[in-house]
Amino acid sequence: MSFKYSIRTAFRGLETNRSRSILTLLGIVIGITAIILLMSVGEGARGLILKQIQGLGSKTIAVIPGREPKGPSDFASVFLDSLKEKDVRALKNKGNVPYGEDVMPVVFGSVRLSYEEETYQATILGGGDSETENLISKIFDIYPERGFLFTPEDVSSRASVAVIGDNVREELFGENRDPIGEKIKINGSNFRVIGVLPTKGQVSFFNFDDMVLTPYTTAQQYILGKKHFDRILVVASSEEAVARTAEDIEITLRNSHGITDPSKDDFFVETQADLVERISYITSILTLLLVSVAAISLVVGGIGIMNIMLVSITERTREIGLRKAVGATNQNILAQFLLEAVILTIVGGIVGILLGALLSFLTSVVLSNFVGLDWTFTFPVGAAGLGLLVSAAVGLVFGIYPARQASLKSPIEALRYE
Repeated sequence: MSFKYSIRTAFRGLETNRSRSILTLLGIVIGITAIILLMSVGEGARGLILKQIQGLGSKTIAVIPGREPKGPSDFASVFLDSLKEKDVRALKNKGNVPYGEDVMPVVFGSVRLSYEEETYQATILGGGDSETENLISKIFDIYPERGFLFTPEDVSSRASVAVIGDNVREELFGENRDPIGEKIKINGSNFRVIGVLPTKGQVSFFNFDDMVLTPYTTAQQYILGKKHFDRILVVASSEEAVARTAEDIEITLRNSHGITDPSKDDFFVETQADLVERISYITSILTLLLVSVAAISLVVGGIGIMNIMLVSITERTREIGLRKAVGATNQNILAQFLLEAVILTIVGGIVGILLGALLSFLTSVVLSNFVGLDWTFTFPVGAAGLGLLVSAAVGLVFGIYPARQASLKSPIEALRYE
């Protein structure tokens, strides 16, 4: 019997038991749909996170206190107060970091804001200035919609001035009141509002809509009570100079801290390329873990196919006997029932891919239009191809035993079966 005839016979057998065939498909459809959906959402989330991280610009280098984390679950946990004012001065010295264009110390923390009867929990970001421009605007590419940012004089004099984000403005002042010139309390201290930021959303790890900007000197002394920095941001003169600048920063800070053994660094330097690579690695691992969980449903679906096939073989015992009586061999029977299982899983895989793509697209539409995220729909072509191969493999693996059981039936006993 030809392979073409075996396929035709397999389709005829599935068509005869249409309801059972459709129910058998469900396990595979659900499994493949879950895998495609998770892979697509995982890629979309990865793209969203990377867009936010890259908002700092490719020339920006972050100096972070503490030891460098070595894995996705490892975090810098010691020497968190290692970055001081002397380090900023050393990094601003062109003799130490010749390709460093700008240096800005940064402090941040959670604060409680209040204005009259209204209160709001926000994040404060203390930054600095160069002689010609506000480095917060330059590095984060954000400018006040109303008012202005603080000046170098405000930084040196520890001025009690603040620039607030759009959510902060709305929560404290409402829609109709102009906050410029008003006094707000930050952790109990009075600050004059000199600027309001436009709706910006997430840039790197900061949500500027829920942010209050002040001079870092003011934030250190009057709000956070710390003498160290949470970050030092260095802008290289060009993208080509980033690697060299990162090396110069490491050498400069080791000299500043008296460190001779690099393994004992109490800081680490992170470029945007390093951060993108690390985040990509973490998101890929999380996506694979979720896909592994979803893949369990494929095994469950395979077991369901095996059970349904065994029931089908029992009900079709006389059919098997008749086919053997007219000349069908054990291999012919094995091929027919094995093809039925593989065809079922392949069809289930195709339906699952289409359904997963549809759900992924709808998810991206909801997240983009109703949640307001900068979400991009991504169809994982590689995952779709792999899903099709896996579904066929499931049919092959879980269909072998029932097909073999069918092929070993005695034609005489099968014809006598009631």
